[in-house]
Order: sequence, then structure tokens, then C-alpha cells
Amino acid sequence: MARQDYYNDPNAPAANSIAIAVSAFIQDEQDRILMIRRTDNDYYAIPGGQLELGETLSQAAVREVREETGIECEVTGLIGLYSNPNHVIAYDDGEVRQEFSICFRAKPLGEELRTSSESKEAHWVQPRRLSDLNIHPSIRLWIEHARQGSSDPYFT
Repeated sequence: MARQDYYNDPNAPAANSIAIAVSAFIQDEQDRILMIRRTDNDYYAIPGGQLELGETLSQAAVREVREETGIECEVTGLIGLYSNPNHVIAYDDGEVRQEFSICFRAKPLGEELRTSSESKEAHWVQPRRLSDLNIHPSIRLWIEHARQGSSDPYFT
């Protein structure tokens, strides 16, 4: 399903739903960041997706990382809670979702990097290369907060 992200856009459609989403910021031993290129909007992002019934938030993050990248990981901390009503995501089925995402820090446990139906690319990216990638502003903010390394989570 295709999606269009609107961020601080006065012409954005009004949200008609909200869903719990999770993401994981993961760095390897060389400080490279695990990134995907999404199939639904062509942006680069850290792995993540929607919480499913019957799982915890951290289980959802681990599952999403595995599904989108093939990497097994362990959640080690909380980066932030993001609920910006000025960031909405419009899907081609008519749903317009307000952002509500929980970003975790995680460490990789196993490496079998691959893509999926949700990720057309999966890479370990050097931090200096982030400026070369087409990353949505909200994801850039999460990465910035993660790289600051604060022990206190960010929240809105």
C-alpha cells in the first residue's frame, strides 16, 4: 500500500486514525546505522512498523527489524515517544494516520542482511553518509536524538 507523509504541511489531510508504531535504531561495531529504503514511499528509514495484537512493544520492534532487514536484535533502551499531530501519513485506502511512534535503541545479535516486501534496500550506513540519503524529517529527528546518546527519552 502506497503512502504519502505530510510534515508540518498546512495542506495535509486531516487525520482519521492513530496506530501504535515502533522503530529501532541499531548501530554495529563500526558505528554504522541499520537503514532500509521503504517500498511504500521510497524514503530511507530505520526499521519499524505497527504493533500487532498479542505482542509487547519491544517484541514488535524486534519482529519489524527481522522482517525488514533479516537482522536479529535485542532492545536495549528507549530513545523517544513521538506523537506529532502535524505529521500525518495518508494511505491509498483513505486512512490518514497521525504519527504515534516509539523509537527504541537496539543491538544487533545476528547478521543476515536482506530485503523484504517492505524494504527494497537494507544497508549498514556510515553516519557521515546520512546527509546523502532521502530521509523523512521525522526519521532524521529520531536518528539525531539517538545519536545524542541521552539516557533520558525524548517525548512530545
